[in-house]
Amino acid sequence: MSEETLRLAVIIGSSREGRTGPAVARWFVAEAASCAMFDLDVMDLADVDLPMTLTQAPGGESAGLLASVAERLDRADAFVVITPEYNHSFTAPLKNLIDWHRTQWYAKPAGFVSYGGLSGGLRAVEQLRQVFAELHATTIRDTVSFHNVWQHIGEDGSLRAPDAAVPAKVMLEKLQWWAAALKDARVRRPYAA
Repeated sequence: MSEETLRLAVIIGSSREGRTGPAVARWFVAEAASCAMFDLDVMDLADVDLPMTLTQAPGGESAGLLASVAERLDRADAFVVITPEYNHSFTAPLKNLIDWHRTQWYAKPAGFVSYGGLSGGLRAVEQLRQVFAELHATTIRDTVSFHNVWQHIGEDGSLRAPDAAVPAKVMLEKLQWWAAALKDARVRRPYAA
């Protein structure tokens, strides 16, 4: 494999008004940047207005937007999905992003940073694992989960989570290993689903 830095797409899966996702994302991106394992590309789904109706041949502005998002996902060697838990599942914007794209996930690893109340978003993660398995992606066992996340948000809106730094580093190390291994494999033998 070449010595070029691997690219990690960090996807903020919430678009709800008053959401906690940006605080969690800022914390995670700072942790990932401090480890210097990846070039980071942060995709906030609140800023990506994908069409809600799936069609075979989207036209107009939708086609351009979908092509732009597809290109960013194609360039990624790995993904981290930052997800809340809504009604024991993950969000509609996140499902929409996943459903509009298929080959972009193939033979790439995905990690998860979840947040919520008592469950810390882990039920959303378990459902995402099933979806990503269908898309031939490899999910990382190690996750970062914030239970009762609101207790960790300061008055300035930043997430304070010193205990989560070690799990984040472990997840990033595993993600880096899988990203490098799978990238090398895709170069030597292109993946066909």
